[in-house]
Amino acid sequence: MTAVDTTSAEVVAPAHGVTLSDAAAAKAKGLLERDGSADMVLRIAVQPGGCSGLRYELFFDDRTLDGDALVDFGGIGLAVDRMSKPYLDGAVIDFVDTIEKQGFTIDNPNAQNSCACGDSFH
Repeated sequence: MTAVDTTSAEVVAPAHGVTLSDAAAAKAKGLLERDGSADMVLRIAVQPGGCSGLRYELFFDDRTLDGDALVDFGGIGLAVDRMSKPYLDGAVIDFVDTIEKQGFTIDNPNAQNSCACGDSFH
Protein backbone atom coordinates (compact mmCIF):
# COMPACT_ATOMS: atom_id res chain seq x y z
CA MET A 1 0.00 0.00 0.00
CA THR A 2 1.37 3.42 -0.89
CA ALA A 3 0.17 6.88 -0.05
CA VAL A 4 -0.17 9.53 -2.70
CA ASP A 5 0.49 13.16 -1.87
CA THR A 6 -2.49 14.86 -3.51
CA THR A 7 -0.68 18.19 -3.90
CA SER A 8 2.22 16.85 -5.95
CA ALA A 9 1.12 13.29 -6.84
CA GLU A 10 4.39 12.02 -5.35
CA VAL A 11 4.30 8.37 -4.28
CA VAL A 12 5.70 7.93 -0.78
CA ALA A 13 6.12 5.06 1.70
CA PRO A 14 3.15 3.10 3.06
CA ALA A 15 0.56 5.35 4.68
CA HIS A 16 -0.41 5.66 8.32
CA GLY A 17 -3.53 7.01 9.97
CA VAL A 18 -1.96 9.91 11.89
CA THR A 19 -2.97 13.45 10.91
CA LEU A 20 -0.79 16.53 11.24
CA SER A 21 -2.85 19.72 11.50
CA ASP A 22 -2.00 22.72 9.33
CA ALA A 23 -0.74 24.58 12.43
CA ALA A 24 1.50 21.67 13.46
CA ALA A 25 2.83 21.24 9.92
CA ALA A 26 3.63 24.95 9.65
CA LYS A 27 5.40 24.98 13.03
CA ALA A 28 7.40 21.82 12.26
CA LYS A 29 8.35 23.16 8.82
CA GLY A 30 9.49 26.45 10.38
CA LEU A 31 11.60 24.64 12.97
CA LEU A 32 13.19 22.47 10.31
CA GLU A 33 13.97 25.47 8.13
CA ARG A 34 15.59 27.19 11.09
CA ASP A 35 17.48 24.31 12.71
CA GLY A 36 17.22 21.16 10.64
CA SER A 37 18.11 19.80 7.28
CA ALA A 38 16.05 19.10 4.19
CA ASP A 39 16.28 15.31 4.57
CA MET A 40 14.66 15.23 8.04
CA VAL A 41 11.09 14.22 8.81
CA LEU A 42 8.95 14.64 11.89
CA ARG A 43 8.68 11.26 13.61
CA ILE A 44 6.09 10.21 16.17
CA ALA A 45 6.69 7.02 18.11
CA VAL A 46 5.36 5.19 21.14
CA GLN A 47 7.81 3.92 23.76
CA PRO A 48 7.34 2.13 27.10
CA GLY A 49 7.41 4.51 30.04
CA GLY A 50 5.61 7.42 31.59
CA CYS A 51 3.14 7.23 34.44
CA SER A 52 0.46 5.55 32.28
CA GLY A 53 2.65 2.86 30.69
CA LEU A 54 3.36 4.28 27.21
CA ARG A 55 4.74 7.65 26.22
CA TYR A 56 4.86 9.63 23.00
CA GLU A 57 8.08 10.68 21.33
CA LEU A 58 7.89 13.47 18.76
CA PHE A 59 11.17 14.47 17.15
CA PHE A 60 12.95 15.26 13.90
CA ASP A 61 14.73 12.30 12.36
CA ASP A 62 16.99 11.79 9.38
CA ARG A 63 16.77 7.98 9.51
CA THR A 64 14.48 5.69 7.55
CA LEU A 65 13.49 2.63 9.54
CA ASP A 66 12.37 -0.67 8.05
CA GLY A 67 8.57 -0.65 8.01
CA ASP A 68 8.19 3.14 8.32
CA ALA A 69 4.93 4.66 7.16
CA LEU A 70 5.31 8.19 5.80
CA VAL A 71 2.81 10.85 4.78
CA ASP A 72 3.57 14.38 3.57
CA PHE A 73 1.65 17.27 5.14
CA GLY A 74 2.31 20.60 3.44
CA GLY A 75 5.96 19.85 2.76
CA ILE A 76 6.78 18.13 6.05
CA GLY A 77 7.01 14.36 6.19
CA LEU A 78 5.44 12.60 9.18
CA ALA A 79 6.94 9.16 9.85
CA VAL A 80 5.52 6.40 12.05
CA ASP A 81 7.44 3.20 12.71
CA ARG A 82 5.84 -0.22 12.29
CA MET A 83 5.56 -0.92 16.05
CA SER A 84 3.96 2.46 16.89
CA LYS A 85 1.45 2.50 14.04
CA PRO A 86 -1.32 0.44 15.74
CA TYR A 87 -1.18 2.69 18.82
CA LEU A 88 -1.35 5.88 16.76
CA ASP A 89 -3.81 5.24 13.91
CA GLY A 90 -6.45 7.98 14.07
CA ALA A 91 -4.33 10.32 16.22
CA VAL A 92 -4.17 14.03 15.43
CA ILE A 93 -1.06 16.11 16.12
CA ASP A 94 -1.75 19.81 16.54
CA PHE A 95 0.22 22.85 17.64
CA VAL A 96 -1.29 25.33 20.08
CA ASP A 97 0.07 28.75 20.94
CA THR A 98 -2.03 30.43 23.60
CA ILE A 99 -1.35 32.32 26.78
CA GLU A 100 -2.06 29.11 28.71
CA LYS A 101 -0.10 26.61 26.62
CA GLN A 102 2.37 26.40 23.78
CA GLY A 103 3.49 23.24 22.05
CA PHE A 104 2.50 20.18 20.12
CA THR A 105 -0.53 18.23 21.33
CA ILE A 106 -1.59 14.68 20.49
CA ASP A 107 -5.24 13.66 20.47
CA ASN A 108 -5.21 9.88 20.31
CA PRO A 109 -8.52 7.97 20.14
CA ASN A 110 -6.65 4.75 21.00
CA ALA A 111 -5.59 6.03 24.43
CA GLN A 112 -7.85 4.52 27.07
CA ASN A 113 -6.26 6.45 29.93
CA SER A 114 -3.73 9.26 29.99
CA CYS A 115 -1.82 11.11 32.66
CA ALA A 116 -2.49 14.71 33.60
CA CYS A 117 0.50 15.98 31.62
CA GLY A 118 -0.75 14.29 28.44
CA ASP A 119 2.65 12.80 27.63
CA SER A 120 1.81 9.20 28.48
CA PHE A 121 -1.18 6.91 27.94
CA HIS A 122 -2.50 3.37 28.27
